[in-house]
Amino acid sequence: MALKRDGGTAVVHSRSRDGRRLRVAGVRTAWRTIDDGEFFCPSCGGDRNYRRRTGRRRLVVLGVPVLARGDTGPVLECASCRGHFGVDALDHPTTTKLGAMLRDAVHTVALAMLAAGGSESRSAREAAVDSVRAAGFAGCSEEQLITLLAAVGGDSVTMEIELHEALAPLAPHLAAPGRESLLLQGARVALADGPYTPAEHRALLSVGRALRLDRRDTERLLETARTTPS
Repeated sequence: MALKRDGGTAVVHSRSRDGRRLRVAGVRTAWRTIDDGEFFCPSCGGDRNYRRRTGRRRLVVLGVPVLARGDTGPVLECASCRGHFGVDALDHPTTTKLGAMLRDAVHTVALAMLAAGGSESRSAREAAVDSVRAAGFAGCSEEQLITLLAAVGGDSVTMEIELHEALAPLAPHLAAPGRESLLLQGARVALADGPYTPAEHRALLSVGRALRLDRRDTERLLETARTTPS
């Protein structure tokens, strides 16, 4: 008879007369599904269905449950790889949701640049439309952007709130090049009708803060955009 560990749980084994190893005692978990949905599976590396499960652990002797050993979970079980993950895995957006967040972020940055003074310039409006269309809003038009700008209000306080709401939840899920790219898209809209105005510069600094970029990195990127032909 031998005592071994199976997944962190003590398991007692013995051997039959013919030498086969028999499991005499151990702890078994009976899982129960409480809900399901879609998440980004850390193991599969993509969007998968999951089941949120809780378990009840029991001491099993010769295949018979004899003693409760407490509850475990909840965990998320991937329907594809069957891996178990903590519920904090739901904090990572699915690929589909991340794409939608990114499109909204580009849209909000372009709108902020128009609110900072570019709405009267045709070249700035065209640059904003091009940026938004490239992000996935193929039907975007100048009229739509100007109408939306009027609806949300173009003051700096309102736009800073809009930028924070669109960019802050996205920033933790983007690598530095992705966050920098968002800032540079805003810079190109601002530069479409000439050098940065003070209002545009302030708006771009707000974009950098919401994207968790260091102030020095933000200024460096804005200078690079200013001096590099598009």
